[in-house]
Amino acid sequence: MSPELATLMLPFESGALRLPDAGRALFLRAEAAPALEPLGERLLCVQGFRPAFDALAAAGFHAVPEAEGEGYDLALVLLGKHKAAALGDLARALERLAPGGMLVAAGRNDEGAQPILKRLRSACGEAVEISKHHCRAAWLRRPETLPPEVAAWAADAQPRAVAATGAVAAPGVFGWDKIDAGSKLLAETLDARVKGRVADFGAGWGYLSREILARCPGVAALDLLEAEHAALAAARGNVAAPESVALRFDWCDVAAAPKLGPYDWIVTNPPFHAGKSGDPEIGRAFIRAARKALAPRGRLLLVANRHLPYEATLTQAFRAVRTVAETSTFKVIEASI
Repeated sequence: MSPELATLMLPFESGALRLPDAGRALFLRAEAAPALEPLGERLLCVQGFRPAFDALAAAGFHAVPEAEGEGYDLALVLLGKHKAAALGDLARALERLAPGGMLVAAGRNDEGAQPILKRLRSACGEAVEISKHHCRAAWLRRPETLPPEVAAWAADAQPRAVAATGAVAAPGVFGWDKIDAGSKLLAETLDARVKGRVADFGAGWGYLSREILARCPGVAALDLLEAEHAALAAARGNVAAPESVALRFDWCDVAAAPKLGPYDWIVTNPPFHAGKSGDPEIGRAFIRAARKALAPRGRLLLVANRHLPYEATLTQAFRAVRTVAETSTFKVIEASI
């Protein structure tokens, strides 16, 4: 159980709050919590990150990638680290609560929970707060009439056009307001050799897929695979292909997908953070998944921070491995079966 989830559950464990005996509950950025099991089907868990979504479903919770419905009696929110996205989640919870319904929110202190909850109190009135596990939780009842700040939070969290990228993305999506430097370096290595059936593992809002389509005229099919539902939704609007290219969008965890491909080329800028901590195993899992998904003589193009130790996994999985571009920060590696 994450520290923020443990903090979110404290009011119920202490007896300060009770789960509703009737009515429905909503949980945004949900994680599996045994204490919530008594709610059964009355609890709707909203989780857009596919591995966490799958974990909720495996634990028996009713999970969906986007919030739906209204008139809830209880809304729980785990706050993310991006301020606009976190305030947007609070706005969505308040808008879907029935007047007088209870809102409970928690987040990490080192991810800005305190100022976010301060804005919640300022807009909606007195709240009870507790602090534990280096996290903070607050709860209050939804006012009869929502203040204008709530609508402003909801609007500020919506996808928007970003001049720096020429794309549309929502705050909180990785690299939503800029072109990632590693992805840019990888894009510069793309050429006509990349052809046939191609996949973009961890496609994000679609930058690399757009570059593949622009630089590689021999592409016949392009699959965008992305674990973040909001990022993939952005990619659907940002990536367009000619009729000659079969375009497919897949909300999935590539490291856990049972069968992918076969692909002639896989292009990827794999994530390497789990929460605040770096975890090279995520990239290694992408590499192993790519090896399984490539056709005979298929190739992988991967960009990574220079310090990440992927070479041993690459040389174990592939026949030939070479660095095709590098800077003081990033390296682009091509691996061939």
